[in-house]
Amino acid sequence: MPDAASPASPTRHPLRADRARQLADLLRHQILAGGFPGGVLPLEDAIAADYRASRNTVRQALDLLRGEQLVDRQPGVGTVVVCEKYPHGLDRLQGLAETLHEHGRVTNEIRTMGPVGAPGPVAHRLGLPEHTDVLRVERLRRLNGLPLSLDLSYLPMDIGGELLGCDLENTDVFRLLEQLTGGPLGHAEITLEAVNADAHSAAVLQAPRGAAVLMLERLTCLPDGRPVDLEFIRFRGDRITMSGVLRRSL
Repeated sequence: MPDAASPASPTRHPLRADRARQLADLLRHQILAGGFPGGVLPLEDAIAADYRASRNTVRQALDLLRGEQLVDRQPGVGTVVVCEKYPHGLDRLQGLAETLHEHGRVTNEIRTMGPVGAPGPVAHRLGLPEHTDVLRVERLRRLNGLPLSLDLSYLPMDIGGELLGCDLENTDVFRLLEQLTGGPLGHAEITLEAVNADAHSAAVLQAPRGAAVLMLERLTCLPDGRPVDLEFIRFRGDRITMSGVLRRSL
C-alpha cells in the first residue's frame, strides 16, 4: 500500500470516446453561446487545429452532436446548427413568457382545468388538509408555435379559483397571481432532474418516446411564506438550457 505522502500515480491517457465527449461539450457550449456566425461550424481540420484534436475525434464529437439533433451535415455547406436551445434562468423567479420574451411569443394551450381533491403530497406541499379542493391546471406551452413544456399546476382554491375567469392562454400564471394578490410573489423552492418522457407527455411535446426531458418541480410562495403554486414542468431537453449564477458563502 503506497504511503499517504507519496505522489499520486500518473493517470491513464483518455480514450478517444472520452476526448470526443469532452470536445462535444466544448462545441455545444460554443453553439449555445452563438459562437459560430451564421450557425455554420468550422471545417473539421480547423476544429482539429483549434482544439488540438485528431480528425477522428472531431468526427466522433460531431456525431454526438448530430445524435442530439443539435447539428446536421449539409452538402456543400458543412456542419450547421439545426436546433436552437433557449436559455431559462434559475436565479430569478419568472414566468416562462417573462424569461423568453426576447426569443418570441409564448402561448398556452389549456388541456385540463378545474377543482380536484388534493392528493396527499400536493396537500402537504401547499400546507392544506388532505383532499382539500385545489385548482389543477395542465398547460402545453409553446414558443413561436413549437412545443416547449408541459406544465401541471396545483393552486389553493381561494386564490386559484380566481384564475378561472382569467386569460391563461396568453398570460403567465405568475403575473395573474400578482394581480390577484396585489403584490409580488416571494420565493420558490425548485428541484430539477432528468426523466424519461412517458408515452403521453412525449406525444404532447412531439418528442421521441423515452427521450430525456427536464423535470422542474417548483413550489412558489407569497412574501409571507404561504405556498400558492405547486408545479411539475416537463421541458423538452433539446429546446431549453438551464443557467444561473451561484455564489459561494463562507
